[in-house]
Amino acid sequence: MAEVDITIGARVFTVSCQEGEEHFLHAAAKYLDTEAQILVDQIGRLPENRMLLMAGLMLADKTAGLDEKVRIAAETVGKLEARIEELENRPSPQAERVEVAVVPDSVTDALAELAARAEALAETVEAKVPEAG
Repeated sequence: MAEVDITIGARVFTVSCQEGEEHFLHAAAKYLDTEAQILVDQIGRLPENRMLLMAGLMLADKTAGLDEKVRIAAETVGKLEARIEELENRPSPQAERVEVAVVPDSVTDALAELAARAEALAETVEAKVPEAG
């Protein structure tokens, strides 16, 4: 077992922990110290047991709030996952039949013939009209 000195509310405590777990203990002590320091700043010097109790309760309150947020987030994720699964399992929509009008070859040929006649007439008119100078 390793022994670690931690400071909470300007008081030093020696605590035992498993080898290799020291950094977790320091991190947890930092959270508790932050809450204890708020109490010390607001109230002043408190008995050790009261300071630790109040700091622990403040952390528990924050944790309860975070637990509620995590619960709500988990519900939201569950609903979104169900919606995704529903959409992925939905059958593909049926392809729509789209009809495109087809112009018969006879109409295309007739239009080409009319265009050729119009061009011939335009050339004839241009040849007969003297150029303006």
